[in-house]
Amino acid sequence: MQALMEDVKIRLTSNIVESPARSSGTPPPLMTPRHSSLVQPSQKKKRKTKALRVFRSFFRTFPIISPTTCKMGSIPLGIPDSHRTSSGTRVTGTLYGYRKGRVSLSMQETPRCLPTLVVELAMQTNVLQKEMSLGMVRIALECEKRSDKDKRRLLDETLWTLYCNGKKSGYGVKREATEEDLNVMELLKAVSMGAGVLPGNSEVEGPDGELAYMRSHFEHVVGSKDSETLYMLSPDGNNGPELSIFFVRI
Repeated sequence: MQALMEDVKIRLTSNIVESPARSSGTPPPLMTPRHSSLVQPSQKKKRKTKALRVFRSFFRTFPIISPTTCKMGSIPLGIPDSHRTSSGTRVTGTLYGYRKGRVSLSMQETPRCLPTLVVELAMQTNVLQKEMSLGMVRIALECEKRSDKDKRRLLDETLWTLYCNGKKSGYGVKREATEEDLNVMELLKAVSMGAGVLPGNSEVEGPDGELAYMRSHFEHVVGSKDSETLYMLSPDGNNGPELSIFFVRI
């Protein structure tokens, strides 16, 4: 009996590894975290980002001078998405999950780095796919402000209230990357942008279970210590982002 169980386990594992991934890119074969080639995010970029925030905060202390002699046309308060500058940091964002399961958000410095953020959203993957097929999607993750003595970074918060296009959709929970999360990142290591399905975990979703994913470059903009945003970058650069994710303390 024990030998039979071992044989079934080996066959299930081999089926997961050998199943082809159907996507717009061609991911490498599945690898377990024990053999993962994902690298740690660089520390240099983090220090640079912190210095940039200090630089911006310094210039925000200067008064705003409005000239009265120069008459110009009205200028929009915000920069159109199609003309957004490189004021933020370019990162890799991945939304993935089983079609009838919860969708997760992963943020990486590059596709070859370990995730710096993993948030599980209380939204089914097929529901998010339907929303995105209808047009632009705005996801807001809100949490309560803390006392001034609490210096916790915004993305270090663990619990968020989730809104999708203005409608409350449950909660978002930050968590450590699981073995399955790292397997997905390993599979998509060679994919910078794309969408498709990956072979799922047969023990969880059954032999026909598939894990849907969407990966893209995002511009990570830090507005303040209580506001950060991920703007999806359009491949052609002509249209606004189809997806924006807002992290806010209120």
